Amino acid sequence: MASHHLNFVKSVLSKTPSAAKGRKDYYYDTREKGLMLAVTAAGTKTFYLYKRIDGKPERVLLGRFPDISIENARKKAAEAKGTIAGGKNPQKVKRAIRAEMTFLELFTEYMEKYSKVHKKSWIYDEREVNKFLPHWFKRKISSFDKSEVERLHAKIGKDNGIYQANRLLERIRSIFNKAIDWGWEGNNPAVGIKKFREKSRDRFLQPDELPRFFEALANEPNETARDFFMISLLTGARKSNTLSMRWKDINFTTETWRIEETKNADPQTVHLPKEAIEILTARKWKSESPWVFEGNGASGHMADPKKPWTRILKAAEIEDLRIHDLRRTLGSYQAATGANGYIIGKSLGHKSQQSTAVYARLNLDPVRESVNKATNAMFGYMKPQNSGEDNG
Repeated sequence: MASHHLNFVKSVLSKTPSAAKGRKDYYYDTREKGLMLAVTAAGTKTFYLYKRIDGKPERVLLGRFPDISIENARKKAAEAKGTIAGGKNPQKVKRAIRAEMTFLELFTEYMEKYSKVHKKSWIYDEREVNKFLPHWFKRKISSFDKSEVERLHAKIGKDNGIYQANRLLERIRSIFNKAIDWGWEGNNPAVGIKKFREKSRDRFLQPDELPRFFEALANEPNETARDFFMISLLTGARKSNTLSMRWKDINFTTETWRIEETKNADPQTVHLPKEAIEILTARKWKSESPWVFEGNGASGHMADPKKPWTRILKAAEIEDLRIHDLRRTLGSYQAATGANGYIIGKSLGHKSQQSTAVYARLNLDPVRESVNKATNAMFGYMKPQNSGEDNG
């Protein structure tokens, strides 16, 4: 954590760098005492009034920069100091979550003050709650109890699967926990509810499925989706990273793909086997987009290609296979061709305390060799079997 004192001007605050990972940097205005700008590792910049209230140091939220100007931040800071001098604590007022607040009001506050600020997966919070809990939106948060959440958990588990039910339960628990953190005096209705027991998924493309999969993939009319699935299989990268693959991150000379930020928040260098390079080269010649898999949506790149995936599985007569299982398929064939767990973890971007030290000593060469062996093994199932060879 670093602290700086300076005269707040827009040109200076606009150029303040992001803080180091896991930290915040604080800048204090020399004109308005107590006015502070906090800068996160993600580059978010927020104005606060930093002042002792009732003997305790408090940070009173004023607003985001540049959503509010420096002059407005100074004005809000002065007003807050006036309120404090009058014997009132604006922080308590802002923190207080009233029992008569609706679930929609609480969820909106949760998204703006917590999820969008601290979670990379905030979009899933927004999507899942809007999908499964809109019937809660007009109800007061004091009206929920444990038995109701238990019944909902059981229903979602029956209708949508145990994994979906458990993730929704976690979101409900988190939302009400934040309400308590912010001053609500009620009880969290999701506390004490036991999650469904989850089994680790071990599905991957079996040797007898690979020829049918490759044939169905070759016949898929959506070329972008077809290339996306093949790159997913050849690299073992996570779906979100592959969807947002950019040309500037591809190095055709070293045959690598640099993922700047993964699920683990760390960068990853992915080896690209020759089949992947061939696909990417062909796409590069025709591309006018910064994205490898361009799309028409707001993001600019392809969204989740569910319809092409469904067509491919139907044509290949393959059941119970998810796009994420392509990632597991590469790892499985690496294991089958002799790679150890550390090499597989390195190539797939896994992270654990036990393997971190080993990863640090690995370069890309053994990973490249392992991925190439696994790729050759998978494509080997496409070759015709010579059962009638002359043994003499």
